[in-house]
Amino acid sequence: MAIVKSSPEIPFSDVSKRATKAETSGDRPLTLEFILRELEADGMLDAEVLEGLRSSAKFRSYDHPLTLIAEQKWRSNKPPKRVLTLEAVSEWFVGRINVPYLHIDPLKVDFNAVGSVMSTSYANRYRILPVAVTPETVTVATSEPFVRSWIPELSSLLRRRVELVFANPLDVKRYVAEFFALAQSVRRAQEKATDDKSAISSFEQLVQVGAQGNATPDASDRHIVRIVDWLWQYAFEQRASDIHIEPRRDFGAVRFRIDGVLHQVYQIPQAVLTAMVSRVKLLARMEIVEKRRPQDGRIKTVSPEGIEVELRVATMPTAFGEKIVMRIFDPEVLLRDFRDLGFSDDDLLRWEKMIARPNGIVLVTGPTGSGKTTTLYSTLKTLATPEVNVCTIEDPIEMVEPAFNQMQVQMQIGVTFESGVRTLMRQDPDIIMVGEIRDLPTAEMAVQAALTGHLVLSTLHTNDAPTAITRLVDLGVPPYLVNSTIIGVMAQRLVRTLCSTCKVPADPLDDEVWAALTKPYRASKPAITYKAAGCLECRMTGYRGRAGLYEVMQMTPEMRKLVGAGADLDEMREQAFRDGMKPLRASGAHKIATGLTTIEEVERVAPPV
Repeated sequence: MAIVKSSPEIPFSDVSKRATKAETSGDRPLTLEFILRELEADGMLDAEVLEGLRSSAKFRSYDHPLTLIAEQKWRSNKPPKRVLTLEAVSEWFVGRINVPYLHIDPLKVDFNAVGSVMSTSYANRYRILPVAVTPETVTVATSEPFVRSWIPELSSLLRRRVELVFANPLDVKRYVAEFFALAQSVRRAQEKATDDKSAISSFEQLVQVGAQGNATPDASDRHIVRIVDWLWQYAFEQRASDIHIEPRRDFGAVRFRIDGVLHQVYQIPQAVLTAMVSRVKLLARMEIVEKRRPQDGRIKTVSPEGIEVELRVATMPTAFGEKIVMRIFDPEVLLRDFRDLGFSDDDLLRWEKMIARPNGIVLVTGPTGSGKTTTLYSTLKTLATPEVNVCTIEDPIEMVEPAFNQMQVQMQIGVTFESGVRTLMRQDPDIIMVGEIRDLPTAEMAVQAALTGHLVLSTLHTNDAPTAITRLVDLGVPPYLVNSTIIGVMAQRLVRTLCSTCKVPADPLDDEVWAALTKPYRASKPAITYKAAGCLECRMTGYRGRAGLYEVMQMTPEMRKLVGAGADLDEMREQAFRDGMKPLRASGAHKIATGLTTIEEVERVAPPV
């Protein structure tokens, strides 16, 4: 739980100290007059502006004085003269009182523990919310710091010390409703599971219940429905790309992947987690009673903003039950420009030249989760004009796009990549996308499609671009066919980008470190680079969003000669550098120099040359 101490740029004033003592001498809510008086005393706003709000406030209703001030969208008189949003006003306010400030992060709150501390009505009465519980202390967020009569009562009841923090009033109001409702849903779902198990009185009943899967809350139980819906909404709000629901020995774990990194979110009772998995499988049109084999499905739902979002669902049997992963597809992916994905001018020019060819094979390489699918879909969206026929064979179909003709691999009925490409070639295609070249038969069909006048886009799992050529040869594709069909290869990775709100200058880079990063090229070391700091916008990670690193290799006549002569990988890599290919780390160095990311991020995802 990240607690932000009182801001050092907002000092106490004598007027404020007297006002604070006067206000805390009794148990009274915050008043608009007190807040306006403090703003004027601190020189944040002009007296005339504040007087205007004093006059108009008599004729309007508002829930909390800080929210009313935030609605005015005033700009502070003090440097850096930022807009007084609710967060900004709240941070300023804690500089006037002796209470730390807390931005409530729902991913770091154990709602089960929170729900056991007090009732919803008690929390609403005093505008408080428990946010952390330990054997010794209870941390409680409040939007009324001068209302404290409940502290000794709660401390005595729980036999724990109460630590007070201030949170903005909208967060307190929102999370009181959500956390307590969710905790109640989990508790009642768990009670139902306990009741169901206790009702089993014979071995025959036990076998029947085990076979039907009814020893847990039902997938359609309203509490389970609420828990799953709540989980999705928070995943969307936190920009998660994947939701992991994982069974453990004694509990269930929920994790979100945000900007490529997994974050532990919640621990849920095992019985409730089993019901959640059943709920998701039901919505994804999977076989609920089948728990021994992996299954795949899809779900369409709606984000808090009303945008339709598609989830790709995959289950896997584990030692403690079914694990389920939901991949969240951003509906804006297909609308992104190549520059938004992270392409430099030179990389974009080379890529566009490659995909403009009428026939041949263009490969994208990289490990799982490196953004290959996003690049291919964005490329196909660019190429899919009304004059061309775009067909894909995928396993699974990542995103459904009306402009493409998409076919799903189904191994159980004989629809493989190999047979799929053969089928697509009879559909009068102009452009074919093969999800992945995994074996020789698929590679041979891709080569055949390219030789018969089609543009083929596909992926390989290799560490860099030149290795894709040797991989095809190792699979069994003759070098002369590689030379005849391959247009070029692009390797890529994803790095987290620095949060623009909180990034700060880093220590100067060492010359040797910079030289190793830009090898085999020479580039001027940037005068200033940045590092992650952490703020509320980026959830204290220092990073927000991701961008691509690209390594684009074109098949030049010199490269074809090396392939035909059976040259080794190092020779082909050196030739690619002579032909103008910039390695992944050099692409990362460019983003470091422009302040987009850090050297630690580039070294984490990009292998050395």
